[in-house]
Amino acid sequence: MNSWQLHYLRAMDIDVWQRREVVQQLTVSSADAVAAEQKVVLPVALGNPIEPVSRDTVSDSVETHQVAPVTLESWSDVETAVRNCTRCALHSSRTQTVFGVGNREAEWMIIGEAPGADEDRQGEPFVGRAGQLLNAMLLAIGLRREQVFIANILKCRPPDNRDPKPNEVSCCMPYLQRQIDLINPRIILCVGRIAAQNLLSTDTPIGKLRGTVHRFGAQQRPVVVTYHPAYLLRSPGEKRKAWIDLQFALQTFTSLQSFVS
Repeated sequence: MNSWQLHYLRAMDIDVWQRREVVQQLTVSSADAVAAEQKVVLPVALGNPIEPVSRDTVSDSVETHQVAPVTLESWSDVETAVRNCTRCALHSSRTQTVFGVGNREAEWMIIGEAPGADEDRQGEPFVGRAGQLLNAMLLAIGLRREQVFIANILKCRPPDNRDPKPNEVSCCMPYLQRQIDLINPRIILCVGRIAAQNLLSTDTPIGKLRGTVHRFGAQQRPVVVTYHPAYLLRSPGEKRKAWIDLQFALQTFTSLQSFVS
């Protein structure tokens, strides 16, 4: 295990047992680890620092959404449509829309719930403490923020950060679906109950959605579910479960890569 990986696992409160001489070799300051992060290209696949976990069998079900298709052709078309959108009442209270950010040819797509106050001000998903934790979670499995594409179910902030309403999701989902089609990711990591339930059209609790590869849309893209970083900040004891989910997502992605090759 490299020093930067150990650093980000510790940021997730994950204890890693190692021999004393190995720890002495890998122990570096947080500043050194961050500096190293800027200099090296992180690998996609990493070794597994904890015991492998047996997960559920891949789900055979195909989840679909009953929403009108978006016929916008290009990224600029979708961006313009989102920026000018008035399809639901949320447009009247937003500071700006939060379109999404990252690599538009990414193999990994991260989908969250909706913008919060910080995101509404900055126009970018997952900023602030939750965004920092998400970055650490991604780095722990060898992914930089700029290597993935990050988006939300909703493009506008619900007042007081309340849960999205069904009609708001129905209005916004075609934009997300078009983003997914344009990116064509190999895997989708869905963070949080609201995001998972709306993307997969289910009311199944997140605890039961974890540990299974779900399928989304006509292309049957694989979806793995984990907890939202904001929830993990409130419930740090659940970070180990999130780490298990991240390993499961990485194993799923790696198996897909092997199958394609």
